Amino acid sequence: MENLLTVWERFLRGKRSKKDVLDFQSRLADNLASLHSDLVNKTYRHGPYSAFNISDPKPRHIHKATVRDRVIHHLLYKTLYDYFDRRFIYDSYSCRKNKGAHKALNRFKYFAGRVSANHTKTCYVLKGDIKKFFASIDHQVLLNILKRQITDTEILWLIERVLASFNTDQTGVGLPLGNLTSQLFANIYLNELDRYIKQELRIKYYIRYADDFVILADSGYELEDIIPLIKDFLNLNLKLELHPQKLFIKTYSSGVDFLGWVHFPHHRQIRTTTKRRIFRQISGWPNPQTVNSYRGLLSHGDTYRIIKQLGLTF
Repeated sequence: MENLLTVWERFLRGKRSKKDVLDFQSRLADNLASLHSDLVNKTYRHGPYSAFNISDPKPRHIHKATVRDRVIHHLLYKTLYDYFDRRFIYDSYSCRKNKGAHKALNRFKYFAGRVSANHTKTCYVLKGDIKKFFASIDHQVLLNILKRQITDTEILWLIERVLASFNTDQTGVGLPLGNLTSQLFANIYLNELDRYIKQELRIKYYIRYADDFVILADSGYELEDIIPLIKDFLNLNLKLELHPQKLFIKTYSSGVDFLGWVHFPHHRQIRTTTKRRIFRQISGWPNPQTVNSYRGLLSHGDTYRIIKQLGLTF
C-alpha cells in the first residue's frame, strides 16, 4: 500500500487539474484500497483505452489508459527502471534519466570528429529506422527477454496483464503509444539489438534514440556489410524489420539527417520540414509555451537566421 501511495504522488505531478485525476482523487482511499486488493488477490484486469490522434509532427495514434491503470504503469516503471537502466548501453538515449535527444546530438558530433580524425578524413554514417516499431513488438519475445532478468513471478504476472491489454491487428503484438511502461519496454526490447551491435559486431561508434540509430565508420564498405547482419538479427530474434525508405549510408560532409537536424562537419542545421512547421506555428499570435519550446529547440544548432526572421531573443 505504501508503494501505491508513493506512486500516486509521482503520478500527480502536472496532472492535478485533470478531470479524470480529480475524480479518482475524490475517493482516493477507496480507489487505492481496491487496486491493492486486486493486486494481492491477483484479480487485477487492465481496463480499456481511449484513443486519439496527435501530430508531433507526424501523425500518431495514441491510446490513453484510465487513471487506475496508469497508476499500475507507474508502479511497474518504478519497480523496473533502475534495474534495467543499469544494463542498457551508454549510447542509448531515449526515455532515460540524464540522457535525451540533445545529448545524443552532441555524442554524434563527438563520434563524427573521432572517426573523421577532426574532419581530415571521410566519415561514413549508416542511418537506420525500424518499421512500425511499437506496433511490431512481439509480447512473447518481450516476455522471454524479461524472464531472463526477472524471477519475481508476481511482477511477471502484472507485466503480462499490462501487455495483454493492447494488441494491434495481430493478437500478442504491439505496445500502445502513451503508456509509460511502453517507453521502458521498448528500450528493454531494443537493448537486445544494442548488445548485439556492441558485443557481437564490436561496433564502437553506435548511437540509438528510440528506434532511430546511427553507426559511424571510416569505410562505407564496412557499413554495407553490417546491414544484412542487423536485418537478420532483427528478423530472427525480435521479429522486426528495418524501414527500407529510411535506411541509407551517407558521408558526414554531405549532411546526415538525425533526430531532426542535418549534421555537417562544422555546423548543424534544422531540418527543412521542421523549419516550415516553426514558421507556421509561430506566425500570428502564438502560444507563449510554443514560442519557448521552439526557442529551446533552436538553441541547439546554427539557427541565427531563423531566430532573426522569427524575432526571437535569448
